[in-house]
Amino acid sequence: MKLCRFQPLEFVWDSFVGVVPTEQQQPRYGLVRDDVVTQIAGDLFGMWYTASDHHWPLEMVRLLPPVTPSKIVCVGRNYAEHASELGNTVPKEPLIFLKPPSSVIGPEEPILLPPQSSRVDHEGEIAVVIGQTCKGLSPQDDFSSYVLGYTCLNDVTARDIQKSDPQWTRGKGFDTFCPLGPYIETELDVAGATVSTFVNGQQRQHAPATEMIFSIGAILSWITQVMTLVPGDVVATGTPAGVGPLLAGDVVEIAVSGVGTLRNPVVAREP
Repeated sequence: MKLCRFQPLEFVWDSFVGVVPTEQQQPRYGLVRDDVVTQIAGDLFGMWYTASDHHWPLEMVRLLPPVTPSKIVCVGRNYAEHASELGNTVPKEPLIFLKPPSSVIGPEEPILLPPQSSRVDHEGEIAVVIGQTCKGLSPQDDFSSYVLGYTCLNDVTARDIQKSDPQWTRGKGFDTFCPLGPYIETELDVAGATVSTFVNGQQRQHAPATEMIFSIGAILSWITQVMTLVPGDVVATGTPAGVGPLLAGDVVEIAVSGVGTLRNPVVAREP
């Protein structure tokens, strides 16, 4: 099933432009079926399956980032062809790094190109949303009970800054550099999933999840030997080959089969 976090739209009259939508400010959680959003009680990590009688057509809501993570843990160079295209070797163990929660944006929110960088790239990824606190998992453990579901993520990267800095925090951590959404799919068959990236409708990336060097179980085990993952945390599983630059005016879409498509415009940020 598909879960979301959203704000209903209400419509007000503007004397210059007529009827315009505005958000009702309180975020809500919902279940998405047949382009209809049904509000659910509580949050996604409690008795979320309790549906209410409140329904909205999908076009009458604003989709927000589906979770507000305490941390976003990413895996670098988890597809061999991507490592090769950037002139890197395949790591022998998962290469992990963090993106700050302040980098998260939702569907349709703009990615802001920072003036400090002359090359900002897209990196489409399958992301894992943690559903239960987990620590010290072994590779043999059944990780599925700790996972709420899967969503789309764009690990936006200032490539020139990433290459110049010994650590990747600055190149990966600008505000708006972690688009997330639009939904969490709780029953995704990861073995049959693919991830694709489109810029202005042209495909740039496409790969099956089976091309990951390290499986999701291996990734979660590796991470939880270091840090505790809590409900709402996000783990990005790496990007396939085909990364490339984003320019002001572009529209970038990350599509994960079985989940949906995450769409964001790209604009230049003022110095």
